[in-house]
Amino acid sequence: MPKIFPTDWKTLLKIFEMHGCIYKRKEGSHHVLTCPGAKRAVVIPEYKAIDVDIIKSNMRTVNMSREEYFELLKKI
Repeated sequence: MPKIFPTDWKTLLKIFEMHGCIYKRKEGSHHVLTCPGAKRAVVIPEYKAIDVDIIKSNMRTVNMSREEYFELLKKI
C-alpha cells in the first residue's frame, strides 16, 4: 500500500465530497463537511500541504479506508 503524503486542501476537499460528504460552511480558513453516519464533522483547513495526521483523522471520522482514499485520489 502506498504511503499517504501531505496534500493541498482543494484536493482533499474533492476526495471527501466524492466519498459522500456534504459541504456545509466555511469558518475562517476552515471548510466544514458532514458525512452521513460520521461521528462528527470533517474539518479541512486551507493549507498548501495538509499534514498526514489531519488526513488520517478525517479518514477515521468518515470510516474511509486507505484503499478508498487512493482510489478517489486517482479519479482527481
